Amino acid sequence: MDLHLKNRSVIVTGASSNIGRAIALGFATEGAKVVIADIDESGAAKVAELAVKMGASDAVAIRTDVTDPSSVSAMVQKVQSTFGGIDVLVNNAGWTVDRLFMEKPREEWEREVQINLWGNINCTRAVLDGMVAAKRGAIVNIGSDAGRIGEFREAVYGACKAGVISLSKSLSRELGRYGIRINTVCPGTTMPDTQEEAGAQSLWTTTEMAQWNTAEMRERIAKAYPLRRVGRPDDIVGAVMFIASDAASFITGQTISVSGGYSMV
Repeated sequence: MDLHLKNRSVIVTGASSNIGRAIALGFATEGAKVVIADIDESGAAKVAELAVKMGASDAVAIRTDVTDPSSVSAMVQKVQSTFGGIDVLVNNAGWTVDRLFMEKPREEWEREVQINLWGNINCTRAVLDGMVAAKRGAIVNIGSDAGRIGEFREAVYGACKAGVISLSKSLSRELGRYGIRINTVCPGTTMPDTQEEAGAQSLWTTTEMAQWNTAEMRERIAKAYPLRRVGRPDDIVGAVMFIASDAASFITGQTISVSGGYSMV
C-alpha cells in the first residue's frame, strides 16, 4: 500500500531513541520530511542524518524540551518556516521508571506528568493553529497499555497515558470539523535491542530499567503476551504510519494497542 507520505512534513518528539527513533526512520523510508524533536540534541542529529540516508525528502534535528511551551513553540515555528507547514505530529516523548507507587519520590511523579501528559498537551496546542488554517492534519499520540488497563509499578505513568487517550478522544470531537484527525497507539513493553536504538538519554539506559532488558527478563515478560515475545521499536511503526496517512482518512478518536495481545480492551 502506498501511504502517500512523500514530502509530508512530520514531527516526531522523543525521536532520538527507541520507539520514536523507529517511527522517524519509518517515515523517512516513505520519503517524508522528518523533524527529530528531542532534548538529546546530538542523538537527534544522528537520527536525522540516518533518516536522510534512508530516503527522507529532508530531515532536521531540533532540540526540544516538550515540558517547556516556549521550546515547543520555537520548534514548531522553525518547522513551519522550513517546511511551510506541518502535516503530522507524533507525540512520542515519554518517560518513566518502574517503581511501586509508595516507593516513588515525588520528583519522579512530577517528571512523569510533565513529560507524558503536559508534553503531549504542549506539542498538540503548538501545531493546531497551522492545522486549523490548513484544514487538515493528523496527530498520533503514543499511549501505553498501562493507560488502558492499569499496570503494576506504573501508577502515575499509566494515569498520564490514560489522560492522553482521553485527550485524544475529546480533541477529536472538537477538531474533526477542521479535518484534523487524532488517534492513539498504545504499545506494550517495547525494548530496544542495541545501544544505538536505545539512545544516550533513553529510560532504558537507567540502572532501574536496564535490569529489565536482559535475556532472562525478556523471556519472563514474554510469557504474559499471547504472541510470546516482547515488542521491538519497529513493531509500532506500521500502525503509526497508517493512522497518520490518508489511507486512514476516516479514522479518528481511536485507540489501537500494538502489544502482542497484552491488552484486548
